[in-house]
Amino acid sequence: MTTELWRCSATELAAIYRTGECSPVEVLESVLQRIEKVNPRINAIVTLDIDGARAQAKASETRWQQAATWGPFDGVPITVKDNILVQGLRTTWGSKLYADFVPSIDELPIARLRAGGAIILGKTNCPEFTLQGYTDNLLFGPSRNPWNLGLTPGGSSGGAVAAVCAGLGPVAIGTDGGGSIRRPASHAGLVGLKPSRGRVPRSNGFPAMLLDFEVIGPMTRTVADLAGVMRLITPPDPRDPLSAVFSDRPFEIPSAPTTRILYVARFGSSPVDPEILSSVTTAARSLTDLGHVVIEGVAPFDVDSLAQPWSTISQVGLAWMLRSHSYRHEILTSAMVESAAKGAAATAADYYSALEAVRVLTTNLSLFFDQYDLIMTPSAAALPWPAEEPYPRTIANEEVGPRGHAIFTGFVNMAGCPAINIPAAPSARRLPIGFQLVATPGRDDLLCSIAAQFESAHPWADRWPKL
Repeated sequence: MTTELWRCSATELAAIYRTGECSPVEVLESVLQRIEKVNPRINAIVTLDIDGARAQAKASETRWQQAATWGPFDGVPITVKDNILVQGLRTTWGSKLYADFVPSIDELPIARLRAGGAIILGKTNCPEFTLQGYTDNLLFGPSRNPWNLGLTPGGSSGGAVAAVCAGLGPVAIGTDGGGSIRRPASHAGLVGLKPSRGRVPRSNGFPAMLLDFEVIGPMTRTVADLAGVMRLITPPDPRDPLSAVFSDRPFEIPSAPTTRILYVARFGSSPVDPEILSSVTTAARSLTDLGHVVIEGVAPFDVDSLAQPWSTISQVGLAWMLRSHSYRHEILTSAMVESAAKGAAATAADYYSALEAVRVLTTNLSLFFDQYDLIMTPSAAALPWPAEEPYPRTIANEEVGPRGHAIFTGFVNMAGCPAINIPAAPSARRLPIGFQLVATPGRDDLLCSIAAQFESAHPWADRWPKL
């Protein structure tokens, strides 16, 4: 091998395992050496299972030698976000409330990856209860962006994207409740998929504070790796009734068809970093060059009506979850104490109003997707900001609030749509920039096909930070 093994994608690893060029044990040791060198600087992995990973790698090596592998991901090292349950591994949800919690069972998607032979390295950092758009907490401190260690990788899957970006395993599994896969992926130069509601069945996890807004999905360097993960974790399961709609639809990536895309560069008057606008507009022109019909316009829904419903549902969900715990406020971050108080003070009418706004949004998007195939937006309105700050205070010289950088992503979760971040041209300082494509529920495969087409024309997987 002329390439360092920790740089290999999951797809490449499967190919070299098949030829016997190297083994899962050798790959794991290369990745562990990379983790030892880099992780102290970026704080991506917060719980590392070296002994368990080595045992898994040795078992995988034996299966490859005996031609008895469990699937194409057999022997591929992966990381799992710290709000997803992994049997025998501390899972904290980024909070002192769960500082000593060790699950006795895998959450369903992790059980499927384990059954496919994936090597679970450990858990990646996230903000407390995954309710903020950067990655810091009272247990482990901030995660840092491999492209600039003074900056955040975003959140809440910030540790996850930092790990893949830095070569600490080719695949990270995370969650997206309001953009928590797509925005961090855009800040790290990765492809990240927020699946359709129900596309990835869930069971045996933490309480669902965000209703069915939050989904599990992958972050990878390549679309091929992302699609490989989805094939493993998407079969329907009766423990998640939302998955039943996909019972006759295995996850396959078709050839990219010609699509009709609405490009929305801004949401109303909300500011967007000019370098992001320039990069994403160039990507829109590239999609036109690839044969798609791209029409610039405005969002097909009332943008201003969506901020409060997301806040209300998340705050009420947090207050509801905390009711089952006896704890002292000082073990929580002040932001979560304040959020829970607002949730506890919300009325039934407030909550019903939030649900009605979601219903209206879903109807409007259903009508929209009768005319268009995709919506295109920037994935984030801001470039990465200082790692210890919860959000950028200004964007394009305008003051913004806590969700100003996250303006483009939350509507997707409310409506149950799939969406993907695709890397675009980076900024002048080489900071990654990404754009988002959104499809009607169930068309995750279409998003992956367009992403693969764009990747073929404008490759990004060979971009590595200098660490």
